[in-house]
Amino acid sequence: MDVTIFSLIIKYPYMIELYICLCVVIKEYVYTIYLAYIMARNDYTMVREFPSGKEFADVVFIPRYDKPAMIIELKYDKDADTAIKQIKEKKYFFGLEKYLDNLLLVGINYDKETKKHTCVIEKYK
Repeated sequence: MDVTIFSLIIKYPYMIELYICLCVVIKEYVYTIYLAYIMARNDYTMVREFPSGKEFADVVFIPRYDKPAMIIELKYDKDADTAIKQIKEKKYFFGLEKYLDNLLLVGINYDKETKKHTCVIEKYK
């Protein structure tokens, strides 16, 4: 382990979570969401594979305060609009009824050919 990283972990214990996340080999977009959660964990509870009826939303951020709730659907080699459509069609907001007036639908796609992410964010209507 790099001495600089180790000294940061000693000084800031929460950095160990970040370091572990960076060392684990998983898909890029899951890293991004996990890192976002680390930064926002005082305001949100993150639930992976959130049960919504018979289906599961990939990731849901449930606010602790007056922030918007978020349903995040991840796609690989499709498009972000398809992810938003799936959230709506499969009613992933089931179980989040108290947040419907402040709910964001987030579709993220990773294109393996271009190695780029696309993202669409919509307010629930």
